[in-house]
Amino acid sequence: MDILSFKDKVLEKLNDVEKKLSDTNVTSDLEQLQHLGKEHNRLSSLKELFEKLENAIEDRKALEELKQTNEIDEEEYNMMIEETEKNIKKYNIEVLSLLIPGREINERNIIMEIRAGTGGEEAALFASDLMRMYLRYAENNGWKHEIIELSDTGIGGTKNAVIKIKGKGVFGRLKYESGVHRVQRIPVTESGGRIHTSTATVAVLPEATDVDVKIDDKDLRIDTYRAGGAGGQHVNKTESAVRIVHIPTGIVVTCQNERSQHQNKEAAMSILRAKLYEEALRKQQEQLTSQRRSQIGTGERSEKIRTYNFPQNRVTDHRIGFTSYRLNYILEGDLDEIIDKLMEWDLTKKLENLKI
Repeated sequence: MDILSFKDKVLEKLNDVEKKLSDTNVTSDLEQLQHLGKEHNRLSSLKELFEKLENAIEDRKALEELKQTNEIDEEEYNMMIEETEKNIKKYNIEVLSLLIPGREINERNIIMEIRAGTGGEEAALFASDLMRMYLRYAENNGWKHEIIELSDTGIGGTKNAVIKIKGKGVFGRLKYESGVHRVQRIPVTESGGRIHTSTATVAVLPEATDVDVKIDDKDLRIDTYRAGGAGGQHVNKTESAVRIVHIPTGIVVTCQNERSQHQNKEAAMSILRAKLYEEALRKQQEQLTSQRRSQIGTGERSEKIRTYNFPQNRVTDHRIGFTSYRLNYILEGDLDEIIDKLMEWDLTKKLENLKI
């Protein structure tokens, strides 16, 4: 689909919004004025991106013409065309992101849950690898992170972890990580050298606010207990750990990583709000489309979304059929290539029902 085909519609709508903004009868309505202001910002940004995209396409055309006349050597051409193609791809994705409605949620912070699945200790070690991968990716993007809850195996594995990641556009990038991740490798403990398959699950929830989710105190059962630890001096002597049960939904969250009961309660409530917000979004999406299960980023836990094959240094994302032989770099947090392709696939599918 040619993204530039939407340019005329965008410019037409921008012109219409600007006319309304100059109408005193319209601007006297504060709510409408705020809506028009946001829409004007979106459409103005799209106009600017379309111009950048057209310039990048012109640059590519000029480079190809130079190559035909032998006015540029092969090495310089390859370097410049690679950079130009990278810009074209970047602007395409940015345009798509602004064209699709509901983008505000993509700017949110996230609550990420990582849990060891089938495979015993090897699954726990893989869950630990995934947590490290996401923390590295957060660092690469200048995002801040906070480990809310962590239960380890004592020998480097992670039973489950809850992490808050804060920064611009976090949910928009990481929402595609929800699902079952599968690893295929030879465990350190495997004397026969056989490849072992195990799994870990990842859930990515947009952080919710009090405005998004109303929680009635009477719907909560809050229990406190002594936090567990590695034993001895690490075991909390006071009842600082918190368990919150949301009675209407049966959702249970716990937190014991913070030192005080108040801090643990605050962290647990943050997780609960995110879970309830995700549930509300899920129900809303199910009402809008009967094909929700086929969409990327729906948070379905039953499907294996990705395989990490160590013997082949391969990572395959099954949703889009994409394979990379850069597993070692990906586990170090180099996720942009996969995420960019997921975003492009997802956004392109959504364009089918787009109304500017």
